[in-house]
Amino acid sequence: MTERNVLGEALEPCGDDPVTGFYRDGSCTCGPEDIGLHAVCAVMTGEFLGFQQDIGNDLSTPRPEWGFPGLNPGDRWCVVAARWYQAYGAGQAAPVVLASTHERALEVVPLEALREHAVDVPADPGSLA
Repeated sequence: MTERNVLGEALEPCGDDPVTGFYRDGSCTCGPEDIGLHAVCAVMTGEFLGFQQDIGNDLSTPRPEWGFPGLNPGDRWCVVAARWYQAYGAGQAAPVVLASTHERALEVVPLEALREHAVDVPADPGSLA
């Protein structure tokens, strides 16, 4: 069965440098084991990373024991839908790649909120710092 994105199309890969996804397969696939719902393909910004750290969700520090490299501005990462929506509510939402955001994100986040922050990934993702 083909995984779908929030646009109802085939789910596209989110990122492979670093390799993202709950299953570390580069996509925001959400299986039954993914209780956190890592469904939103977000492009990291300094503001988003700072906000996440402030609320106790440190995405910048590497955690090799979990296969987590630590993130930098410009990295694409499948983030927990509820955490992204929390940042949205605080005015700190990261840009979102809709084609790579799993349709299950809509269980938590309204499509309109995702569309407000939709972005095509620029040639130099580091420019989003």
